[in-house]
Amino acid sequence: MFSTSSLSVGYNKKVLINGINISVAPGKIISLIGPNGSGKSTVLKTLVRELEILGGSISVCGKDISKEKNDFVARHISMVMTERLHPELMTAKEVIATGRYPYTGRLGILSDEDWEKVDDAIKTVHCQDISELDFNFLSDGQKQRIMLARAICQDTEILVLDEPTSYLDMKYKLEFLQVIKKLAEEKNKIIIMSLHELDLVRV
Repeated sequence: MFSTSSLSVGYNKKVLINGINISVAPGKIISLIGPNGSGKSTVLKTLVRELEILGGSISVCGKDISKEKNDFVARHISMVMTERLHPELMTAKEVIATGRYPYTGRLGILSDEDWEKVDDAIKTVHCQDISELDFNFLSDGQKQRIMLARAICQDTEILVLDEPTSYLDMKYKLEFLQVIKKLAEEKNKIIIMSLHELDLVRV
């Protein structure tokens, strides 16, 4: 379902890491482990085509994503990155709903089915109590849960998560990872994430 072959990643045409070979089947979780600055985010940003592929290839559903359009990538890969969104006058639920935009067409109008997926994502990450609040007034930990819900309701086979437990207290780190594990086991999702906390790897 998802693989890389001799992948090279970096910035401004300069290769930082090369020879990356990854193969992940549905229902599995793969974690990139390393300290801050080791290149984990660079790899993940390349996997979702946020950064240019500097060598090798990335295959999703048997297709080389460098040859596919953006909507193909958006319908197969969702992501939660460390960078923070700063939407104006949007509730948490409205931010989550933007995960449905790859399916709504140019007008961005959500159907009843789209809103059902939004509600299901809200329940999955247990954020019903904050869904109607202004996103910008939420804590960093709450925002992280909202961004996971956004990725979930995008309804892709593959979730790419960059340091998903950052900004969370230990209780919520464990809860967050259990949600991710459940997505892999029960929804057959492919999860590719980075962590720098070794004690969380086997949770």
